[in-house]
Formats: sequence, structure tokens, C-alpha cells
Amino acid sequence: MRVVHVDSASGWRGGQNQVLLTAQGMAARGHDVLLACQRGGVLESRARAAGLDVRPLSFRGDLWPGAAWGLARLLRGFGAERAHLHDPHALSAGLLARALGARATLVATRRVDFSVRSGLSRAKYRAAARVIAVSRAIADVLERAGLRPEALRVVYEGVPDREPQAGGREALRALGLPEDALVVGNVAALTDHKDHETLLAAAASVVTRVPSAWFVIVGDGELRLPLEARARALGLQARCVFAGFRTDLDRLLPAFDVFCLSSHMEGLGTSLLDAMAFGRAVVATRAGGIPEAVEDGVTGRVVPPRDPDALADALAAVLGDARARADLGAAGRARFLDRFTADRMVERTLAVYEEVA
Repeated sequence: MRVVHVDSASGWRGGQNQVLLTAQGMAARGHDVLLACQRGGVLESRARAAGLDVRPLSFRGDLWPGAAWGLARLLRGFGAERAHLHDPHALSAGLLARALGARATLVATRRVDFSVRSGLSRAKYRAAARVIAVSRAIADVLERAGLRPEALRVVYEGVPDREPQAGGREALRALGLPEDALVVGNVAALTDHKDHETLLAAAASVVTRVPSAWFVIVGDGELRLPLEARARALGLQARCVFAGFRTDLDRLLPAFDVFCLSSHMEGLGTSLLDAMAFGRAVVATRAGGIPEAVEDGVTGRVVPPRDPDALADALAAVLGDARARADLGAAGRARFLDRFTADRMVERTLAVYEEVA
């Protein structure tokens, strides 16, 4: 099959990693794969380093004609059978490219559980042959927006099953953590819907109950400065480390005693899947697609969103019970292997392509 993947983002977040993993997986299975992405963006450089065929385009917001013309030429010249459009701007470019004569069948992916409010957005998704939702929660959002259930497919995001890299505790010591620290780790962009405010409020309670508890927040974003100020106001400057954007997550994640995701909105959360792959105990919120991965009391603990007291209680309980951490981590890894591997994601996506042959 000849497939073009399209992503318009210039930065790097979980969605761009999913695009890269999907394109790599399909190429490894012998399909002809081309990646069209933002010129000069992180995905372009990482995809080239991975040996993929990359064609940069200039995306400048929704309905930008330059991106549409470029994508139309690319799809025609490549003889694309499927165009997989991984974000709303990419979907707009794909629809305009089809109007300009491209013949590829359009498949869209929706990764966020935000409501689809505008009529234009609803019309765009309805125009795709299939829409892949990365969780059942997102599929429900799309159905409420008027998409036909028969055009929707749930394909869970996935991450590779791999061995953890050594040196995680050393990396944590380099961040200032003591050897005997019980570490709660969070990996997420510092944006509103990830709700680090609730995490910090919970952390202030946890450190009074678990003397050896430390919090490591990995990620960057527009809220970093106010969140650091909030941590200082809560007296957490000696127990909470903002580690910034890191490229060594395969070292850090296995060194966390507990992984915590405090989002009040979340499509699924690929950092959560990474934590499950490494057998980490998880404490997370009941937001979006998270409960489809984390079953309360089985593969982790799940609490209501925006409830710092409930989050603190769950974190303190798991930190205080080493056997529970091990059991939750083992069950989480089993759930990951059954449902959330990158290989499974690629195979399920290819099956969607076959449906619209």
C-alpha cells in the first residue's frame, strides 16, 4: 500500500511520536510510506534520522492554500492510495488537496477529547472516509458531534516494548534527589489540561505524610514559570524538581516508584503507556481515555479530576505499600502488552485502511 502520513505540528509531543511510530511500523512491514510534515519541525528531523522518506511542507494554520497545493502535488506524484491526516490542520490540507485532484482515500485521527464545537470542524471529520479515535472516550466525543458511528474506529495509541535503559537512579541523583527518595514522576507538557496545579496541591499534602517522597515533573510549556512559582508558594522547592524536556525518558521512567498523570482532559496519554510498559505503578485521574488503560485497584489507582485530596490519598497509599506498587506495575505491564503496543497500533491502523479499499 502507498501511504502518506501528514502532520502539521512544528514541536514534539506524544502525537508526533505516534506519527513517527506508525510510519516506521508500516515501512517495516513493506508498505511504501511517505511523511509530509512541517518544514523545519522536530518531526522532520527525527523522521529523517529514522530513515523515512520525508517531504516538508509549510503549514500556517487551518486552510492554508500553500500546504494544500503542496500536498495535492505530493499525493498525485507519489500515487498515494491512503492519506492519513493526524491533526486538524492536516485534515484541512487533505480535504483541499482532494478538491485539487488528489485521489487518495482520506483517513483522519483524533487524539484529544476536547469537544468538536464548530460546524467547520464537524464537517471536516465527516468528510473523511474513516476517523480513528485513539480512545473510546474520544469516539464518544465525535459521536456527540454528529459523526456516524460506522465511520469511527477506536485504535489505541501504542508505544514500543523495549528494555529500560540503565542509570535512572543516577540521573535522579543528578537532579538533586537523595538515594532513598520515593519518587513520584510526571511526564507531560506544562499546559492547562495536564493540570499540574492539582498535582502540586496533592504533593504538598503527600510530603507531610510520606517523609521520603519527592516529585519529578518532566516536560516544558507555557505554564512552567507560574507552576514553579506555585511550587515555591506551597513550600515544595526542596521536594519538587522541574526537570524540563528530557530525551532520556527510558532511563528516568523505570526509576520512578510511581507515575502520576493529573490531567483534567486527556485523550489517552502516551507517557502513561510508557510507564505501564516499564511496569510502573500508576496513579491517574478519571479523565478522557485514561480509565481505558488504568483500571482502579487493578492496573493502578484512578481518582476524580481536579481533586487534590483524592489524588494525595491515592499517592500516599501507593507510596506506602511496596507490594501494592509491584502488583499494580505488573498488572499494568500485562495490560500494556495486551492492548497498547506500537505493533498492535500499526496492525489495527492498517486494518482500517483495508476497510476503505
